[in-house]
Amino acid sequence: MPILQIDHKVSDFDEWKTIFDRDPLNRKERGVRRHRVAHPVDDRNHLVIELEFDSVGEAEAFLAALREDVWRLQETSPALVGEPRTRIVETVESREY
Repeated sequence: MPILQIDHKVSDFDEWKTIFDRDPLNRKERGVRRHRVAHPVDDRNHLVIELEFDSVGEAEAFLAALREDVWRLQETSPALVGEPRTRIVETVESREY
């Protein structure tokens, strides 16, 4: 299952979370199956977000929409600091203990 990983800093986690929860791109409609938001225990303004998709094409299309429709427009992403780092990965193995 392809996963779009996004790593970025925000100026204020609570402000960013409000925007994220508004879901401006309608994640479910665009193929996101599951998401996970994490941050280092000592820096809640440094985020690592993982969005799971059924196909690489859906992940690529969602990333393009993020870049064009959300991150490019400062008024919809005022909490972002700098340029988000992204990559699409596929799970090779997963095991629970």
